[in-house]
Amino acid sequence: MAADLTTHELIAKHRPTLDQALEAIRTRAYWSPHPEHPKAYGENGSLDAAAGKAAFDALLGTRLDLGQPGTDDWVGAEVSPYGIELGVTYPHADVDELLPAMKAGQRAWRDAGAEARAVVCLEILKRISDRTHEFAHAVMHTSGQAFMMAFQAGGPHAQDRGLEAVAYSYVEQVRTPDTAEWTKPQGKRDPLALTKQFTAVPRGVALVIGCNTFPTWNGYPGLFASLATGNAVLVKPHPRAVLPLALTVQVARQVLAEAGFDPNLVALAAERPGEGIAKTLATRPEIRIIDYTGSTAFGDWLEANARQAQVYTEKAGVNTVLVDSTASYKGMLSNLAFSLSLYSGQMCTTPQNLLIPRDGIRTDEGPKTFDEVVADLARSVDGLLGDDTRANALLGAIVNPDVKARLEAAAGLGEVALASREISNPEFPDAVVRTPVIVKLDGAKPDDEAAYMSECFGPVSFAVAVDSAADAAELLRRTIREKGAMTVGAYTTDEEVEQTVQEVCLEEAAQLSLNLTGGVYVNQTAAFSDFHGSGGNPAANAALCDGAFVANRFRVVEVRREA
Repeated sequence: MAADLTTHELIAKHRPTLDQALEAIRTRAYWSPHPEHPKAYGENGSLDAAAGKAAFDALLGTRLDLGQPGTDDWVGAEVSPYGIELGVTYPHADVDELLPAMKAGQRAWRDAGAEARAVVCLEILKRISDRTHEFAHAVMHTSGQAFMMAFQAGGPHAQDRGLEAVAYSYVEQVRTPDTAEWTKPQGKRDPLALTKQFTAVPRGVALVIGCNTFPTWNGYPGLFASLATGNAVLVKPHPRAVLPLALTVQVARQVLAEAGFDPNLVALAAERPGEGIAKTLATRPEIRIIDYTGSTAFGDWLEANARQAQVYTEKAGVNTVLVDSTASYKGMLSNLAFSLSLYSGQMCTTPQNLLIPRDGIRTDEGPKTFDEVVADLARSVDGLLGDDTRANALLGAIVNPDVKARLEAAAGLGEVALASREISNPEFPDAVVRTPVIVKLDGAKPDDEAAYMSECFGPVSFAVAVDSAADAAELLRRTIREKGAMTVGAYTTDEEVEQTVQEVCLEEAAQLSLNLTGGVYVNQTAAFSDFHGSGGNPAANAALCDGAFVANRFRVVEVRREA
């Protein structure tokens, strides 16, 4: 296969970026090569806003032919949460033909070495970055995210997470040298001498099972971690969010071919409506790595049944905020209101339970009763979402009917402190847009416990009355241990309470944010610096991204020869 891109050219082009990424994960300082602002695009081959929208519009109603082997049908039935039918069809694969074709290219990809694989991955990410505006519309119209969130989270932030995975993969692979000369003295006899060769060997074909809400942000870490460590990658998108990952596969295949590698190292597995191919694929002997984001039930099934594979899961948890006291009452309320509202709470990091002492809290505005705190938070959410234009920009659209049903059912679980209301979207009149609901519950009542100890994914939060900060900390511990948590937040001016909460999170392995009152929110994490999940509680068995996330995607095989 003739290569348009040489490895030397790619190293010259991307090695500086790789080195900066390596430094960023070492220092944990802020860094990103991918601009967050839409106006930063439009030069050096990247699409500006108009060109990106035109590229997305041109995709609608078309067949996305990826040129991959084993295509036996064309499938696709995506309807945007904003009400438009995408009409894009994708190749349906005969996996008995596709999987052997994917494995065929792994030898050359393995032998290319860690640096070559890394820079090819960076070229894929660069080309995706150049099309960020196009990808943003694809993410928006499959996930229901508002455009700016789809642009940032589905674009630069997802690309950052992919690059982060490549950096960690590179570090782990070069930890062992390619060769070593080994000599052992034998006294008066000649020394024993061996030449040793060490090769990072991929596990096999990796399967990425995509999610509906964050197809690129959650999909890229596993995809690029597996590809950078030498594995072929089969991408199985969520049936309601195929387009962003299909475009990703398209770009990856183009770059691999141009760099002289088999494009079948990356392929798409789209499915017919109701086909449910994830279980079938996950237990195939060829599949040796699985990355999954989604429900606890299916994550648990994968961990129990995909025994031939290394399985990485991000499942569900019950995220909790403990409110004990604050030095910035207005800042706390504003920060929490934004966290509860962003993308209609359809994030695995959105707070659900707000644990508040029933006797109230201390603030810079004086004591506040439980009822006052909850009422003031409700007013803060109302104020944030009072303007429909701003509300649409923050809330996006409800991603599927299940979220809407949970939202409507939540109002019957307790006293409603903030009722959800319907908002119309003038640009997309068929979009389902709802503001959050806040329900008061009592931490001492068993019936209420059944509600707040279950995950209620979507714009639903529970203000739970507890006897004290100490009781809140113990409830927090039990929640993390039994249900898991992707995020924990706490507000306190008491050093002892802070230490207690911190110790709970250290012991139960949950990521903690303390006293956030400004422009950083508990449900946001930054690549290269923040760990998304810990891998140490039931919400996820891996963290995005650390050494453990990448190191077991390959093994080191040694060949010894007498010198």
